[in-house]
Amino acid sequence: MIKPIQKKQLMDVKYLMKQCPGQQIVLIWDGASYHKYKHMKAYLEEVNGGLPTQSWPVTCIVLAPNAPEQNPVEDIWLQGKNEIRNKYYLCDSFKKVKELFVKAIEEKYYSFPKVYQSG
Repeated sequence: MIKPIQKKQLMDVKYLMKQCPGQQIVLIWDGASYHKYKHMKAYLEEVNGGLPTQSWPVTCIVLAPNAPEQNPVEDIWLQGKNEIRNKYYLCDSFKKVKELFVKAIEEKYYSFPKVYQSG
């Protein structure tokens, strides 16, 4: 059985392919398990099948598991969580936690020094 998040991911890739006909798409994924499930693998084999790697319509680059130093988005999550930790006394409900997190993410300017580490 395909899980909703897996189905959504598959639909997103198909949508990108329709939006970018004839173009190569590169997806950069973290180590989340839903990026590696059998339906996605089968779909990628179907669209890329038989073609040389450099000609694949969809290429997936999977970051190393448990390697936040490779994934600059992890910095955003960390900074959002730290903001909540700093204001824990305001968190009397999940709704308030969510509001604080969204506010922290939306109102902050982020720099991504890790982007330049790989060259």
